[in-house]
Amino acid sequence: MVWSGTWVAERLGVELVGDAPLRELLGLALRRNPKRAHLLVSNVLGKHVPQSPRVVWRAGYDLGVRVRELLGPAEARRAVVLGYAETATGLGHSVADGLGVAPYLHSTRRPVAGVAPAGGFEESHSHATSHLLLPEDPMLLAGPGPLVLVDDEFSTGNTVLNTVRALHARYPRDRYVIVALVDMRAPADRDRLTAFAAEIGARVDLVALASGRVRLPDGVLEKGQALVARHESAASAASSASSASASSARPPVPAPLAEPGDAAAGAGRRPADAPSVRRVDLAWPAGVPDGGRHGFTPEHRARLDAALPAMAERIAEALALPGPPGTGGPAQRPDGGPEGDLHGEPGAAPPRVLVLGFEELMYAPLALGVALEARGGADVRYSTTTRSPVLAVDDPGYAIRTRLVFPAHDDPADGPGDRYAYNVAGAGFDAVVAVVDSVADTPALHAPDGLLARLAAHIPHVVLAVVPSYVPEPGRVPMLSEPLRGPAFSSYAPEEVGWLLQDLSDVELEAPTEEREEAIQSGGAHYAESLPVEYQPSAQYQELYHAALTASAARIARAVGAVTETVLAERSPRPVLVSLARAGTPVGILMRRWAHHRHGLDLPHYAVSIVRGRGIDANALRWLAAHHNPADVVFVDGWTGKGAITRELAEALEDFEGFHPEIAVLADPGSCVRTYGTREDFLIPSACLNSTVSGLISRTVLRADLVGPDDFHGAKYYRELAHADVSGDFLDTVAARFDDVADVVDADVKELLATDRTPTWAGWAAVERISEEYGIHDVNLVKPGVGETTRVLLRRVPWKILAQRGAGADLDHVRLLAQQRGVPVEEVDGLPYTCVGLIHPRYTRGATGADGKAVTRG
Repeated sequence: MVWSGTWVAERLGVELVGDAPLRELLGLALRRNPKRAHLLVSNVLGKHVPQSPRVVWRAGYDLGVRVRELLGPAEARRAVVLGYAETATGLGHSVADGLGVAPYLHSTRRPVAGVAPAGGFEESHSHATSHLLLPEDPMLLAGPGPLVLVDDEFSTGNTVLNTVRALHARYPRDRYVIVALVDMRAPADRDRLTAFAAEIGARVDLVALASGRVRLPDGVLEKGQALVARHESAASAASSASSASASSARPPVPAPLAEPGDAAAGAGRRPADAPSVRRVDLAWPAGVPDGGRHGFTPEHRARLDAALPAMAERIAEALALPGPPGTGGPAQRPDGGPEGDLHGEPGAAPPRVLVLGFEELMYAPLALGVALEARGGADVRYSTTTRSPVLAVDDPGYAIRTRLVFPAHDDPADGPGDRYAYNVAGAGFDAVVAVVDSVADTPALHAPDGLLARLAAHIPHVVLAVVPSYVPEPGRVPMLSEPLRGPAFSSYAPEEVGWLLQDLSDVELEAPTEEREEAIQSGGAHYAESLPVEYQPSAQYQELYHAALTASAARIARAVGAVTETVLAERSPRPVLVSLARAGTPVGILMRRWAHHRHGLDLPHYAVSIVRGRGIDANALRWLAAHHNPADVVFVDGWTGKGAITRELAEALEDFEGFHPEIAVLADPGSCVRTYGTREDFLIPSACLNSTVSGLISRTVLRADLVGPDDFHGAKYYRELAHADVSGDFLDTVAARFDDVADVVDADVKELLATDRTPTWAGWAAVERISEEYGIHDVNLVKPGVGETTRVLLRRVPWKILAQRGAGADLDHVRLLAQQRGVPVEEVDGLPYTCVGLIHPRYTRGATGADGKAVTRG
């Protein structure tokens, strides 16, 4: 047999070199495209060349099996398959079938009203370049598992690079698998993908049926364009002559607009008295999508598989096809009419039936074709219409022998235009089953120059099967926002942290400290429903902060290193850091910097809200579970006090499978967690300030009128405090000491990993004792540790401060704040913390401090 790439190879010098199966898989044609002259025409894709449906489906299915074996069962269960419109939509479906457990989505060039895009990318060489991603479930692409990208060919890798770059920025993951029928990349293109994978820190595998190269001589684009122009001019003249000749001999019929080798000879042309197009009701199963435009799950696949035999039988009845082998006799048409039977005479060859899909609608007709072929009684082939203009040449050494041209019939967003069906006219088909979705079942489809008329001009029997277009219900799945990042939200660099919060910067939330305290203690309001007025430090206090930072930077760096190395050793080699906003955020950033500095790791880091008495932000957890493996998530905070937040987190996570409830902290003086840098209660300078050391972000807010059921908790960005912001300086000062403490961190970690770190909850016991001893009777009003005591002085109405006798410079800022607010500092023995802050019990605005003076704000 003549190879179907011979014609192009001889005229343009294009060569196909590589694996032995390449010439079986591919032919060559020329296209009208200013970016690329040649077209690789697949013999197993089912787009341009009619092929056995079983062969087309099996090519993708077998690739899916190989992907499943590559990933292993666990990773295959977490995978999502993404196919490219329009040519690989059916192939991607088949690959997903081979994985067996993976949901499927394909890109689309058809916008759908009411469905917000979850992303998009460009295919630079394509006839139509822009791709939309319209999943019904916006979290479909956000999971942490492997993303399997499926295209018919892998030519340069540009499309894959564009896709991964766009999706990785929004939904980062650590593994991608690229699947194609053929890999035709040049060495430079392979190197580019390898470098890109290293750049984003992800593994990228490629699976293909065959690989090779297309060798293109110089000037091939210009030569190809000139060759296309000559042949199209000759074809147009021949078609005009054929139409004129036909009109003088019989009543006019729509001109087929096929190449002269088919139309001029009239091969397969419908006679004037041919029956009209018949419509078949498939009884498509309700709720099963027509394809992967909005997502297609394994459950959808199972329901479709169960319905396919009955739908294939309905098509057979519409065509009165011969019965399956051994049943004897044709299927009975529903209308009982005798005309159009295709069963033929006994012993005759089975009728040739083409199942013709429609552009992106490839899998539904392919599945119908497979079922019809499995039924028996007909020689079934499958292909689809397409947007791509390709030159047709009636030569056995050319891959596109004929083409039918007809207007678009689905009201495309980019306007009207021609569409094409290749190798259909003159192929000897006895019947064609045109399968479209209901959006495309328009007057243009049935018009005198429409697709059905073009088919009827060449094929005796035409059946139309319409699959209902699936449109997601508006609002069916809530769309969670993407993380907020600097500089739009916070003064941190965008890669340092993504805030899983909503921006409430324009909402007035601040209330005077005394007013808030009275409302909180009276039960009239929760502390998370408002914000304290941001404390503006005096010059003296700022000097204390900077002195404390200078003195403790190495100590903090040591604790950062110890807790980060412990996390890497015990929790995950590539953890997802999730800091508890806002105090945990600087710590999470420092841990991320340590991991990058010491190990070259680029760890994702997010900040979420947790509210005592209300729990952690459930929507933030949903977002994290959709984007990452919950087992890799490590919650981060600055320090533990009595362990209230530790308990709050553990309780909140009971309803969320896979998350580890323990927090990693710099300091654990309360002995509440296993993962810490130190259990000493020392000054962490970031506790000395509020937003100005935390990216200018407020404490988080949870109020029913501002935070809906599908919203993240809120926070404010205090842009107006930029002049006082020391957030970056704090991080840089600590990170500058990483190398200095590296050796001692290694020793600390070795000791930590060998130590029994089971929490004793000694801090909680101490707080209960203090609460009773001082007549407070409410552990929530006892705030142990330097960090918590500082918060009391900055944000609440303090009653008194208990200080460990002999505590030194770690408490200088506490003593200054206490002096400014008229709060006594009482030195005590046997305190398990450096200090403890006591909030004024039973507070009203007329309350006085222990010294009889009115409590005032500094």
